[in-house]
Amino acid sequence: MAAETVSRPAGSPPLVIGVAGGSGSGKTTVVRRIMESIGDEQVTVLEHDRYYRDRNDLRLEERAALNYDHPDSLETDLLVRHLQELRGGRPVEAPVYDFARYARQSTTVTAVPRKAIIVEGILIFSDAALRALMDVKVFVDADDDTRFIRRLQRDVADRGRTMASVIDQYLGTVKPMHLEFVEPSKRYADIIIPLGGHNTVAIDMLLTLIRSLAAR
Repeated sequence: MAAETVSRPAGSPPLVIGVAGGSGSGKTTVVRRIMESIGDEQVTVLEHDRYYRDRNDLRLEERAALNYDHPDSLETDLLVRHLQELRGGRPVEAPVYDFARYARQSTTVTAVPRKAIIVEGILIFSDAALRALMDVKVFVDADDDTRFIRRLQRDVADRGRTMASVIDQYLGTVKPMHLEFVEPSKRYADIIIPLGGHNTVAIDMLLTLIRSLAAR
């Protein structure tokens, strides 16, 4: 689908879209479709997992053993401040996280305010202050087996993890934290997309809504 030109009145705050869901549910696919629909140049994406707390005070082995699927592992208050700044028309310096080293990098990436801002992550609906800044909240749903396979493939291929470490992390923290925090946060969603990023009918309906809201 070709991107459509989206015009919002001058001075209007950006349209903020939250895309949540379990690890490997297809959030990235949904985010990509939204960007293609309204134009990459009109969208800024803030991934929640950029904001993992910096624990360089710990050894690598100790950092690897931390629970990264609990809300406390993320510096969400910083993400809230950054989103507030972007909504106010001001750029921010977003952190960069090294998933192979379980640590933040010293560099940052400049995020600029655009017509739409997508906030993406498994735990973004768990924080009331963050939810309050979102105009549309989308939960991408998928069955456990599908999510685990996608996570295993991604972490081994893209994040420098071993298969054994991915399985240990999934059983030790990912699955129990999903049941405790991620799944219950689905009740805050305005729209739930079943079958993950492959539900073209649901995604097309979502895109129609977003284009309508972004044009106001």
